[in-house]
Amino acid sequence: MQVPENGVPGPRRDFVGYGRRPPRVVWPNGATVALSVCVNYEEGSEPSHLDGDGRNAGFAEIPYPMDPTVRDLTAESGYEYGSRVGIWRVAAALDAAGVRATFLACAVALERNPEVAAYIRERGHEPCCHGWRWEEVFRLTREEEREHMLAAIASIRETCGERPVGWYVRATPSAHTRELLVEEGGFLYDSDAYNDDLPYFAEVAGKQHLVVPYSFVYNDARFVLAPGYARPDDFTDLCSRGLAQLRREGRQGFPKLMSVGVHPRWIGQAGRIDALARFLEEARTHDDVWIATRREIAEWWIAHHREFERTVAPGPPSGQPLPRC
Repeated sequence: MQVPENGVPGPRRDFVGYGRRPPRVVWPNGATVALSVCVNYEEGSEPSHLDGDGRNAGFAEIPYPMDPTVRDLTAESGYEYGSRVGIWRVAAALDAAGVRATFLACAVALERNPEVAAYIRERGHEPCCHGWRWEEVFRLTREEEREHMLAAIASIRETCGERPVGWYVRATPSAHTRELLVEEGGFLYDSDAYNDDLPYFAEVAGKQHLVVPYSFVYNDARFVLAPGYARPDDFTDLCSRGLAQLRREGRQGFPKLMSVGVHPRWIGQAGRIDALARFLEEARTHDDVWIATRREIAEWWIAHHREFERTVAPGPPSGQPLPRC
């Protein structure tokens, strides 16, 4: 493990990244944006008294200070909505748009609803491991985290027919997470970062490990978290504006990655699903947008990154904004 001079374990921080002269990325077919649609499938793996956690997950639709020592049946039913109903609205939206998504899926959630795992297999979506359960891994010991990681890999291999090659943990990784991924040896990437609009390599235990950053901005969590969306159209509008700006930058030689995250219990409500459907419909109309799974993006980057690094895009003049058209 890398240990900074002050003795704090975990990865070092990088405030520079690619800077003013990022690599001249070339996506398939000359796309200006690689768009990654991510479905967070967590329902059934959240904290629960029935699973021995001694606390509830909380019901975000209507915040209520429930006594954590008492089983919260309202919160439980809210999560159940996502797995019973919401996921199938999300599936219908993906199918209608012809989009293959990355399912950021907790292993236990898939075990408890095998039909979702079957849908992932049948439609060619990517199962990316969202942990064994929807848990805060930083509360685990290193050995406990390793055991949960191995259990999750084995479980998803069983339910989805393939092992996950991507990793994205709940809330925040521990100081050990990335090292454990590299030690296990079967992961192409992790998405436990929010610090860039392009994939990048991080040095971990003397090896180059790929990070495919995620985003909390283009995310339906804002339906229930402050500052939130007032209307479903706000989600569509924000995603559309983000895609438009990234396409402008891409046409000027700065192609980017865009991640859009959704949750069945939130976007899967009848009054919200159209927000996702309309954005997917719009994205599909652009010939310069490559809609891909995170695995596809990772594999492309690993195969071609040396070409990108040899051709660095010219940065904007000092003090000048990026061109908009």
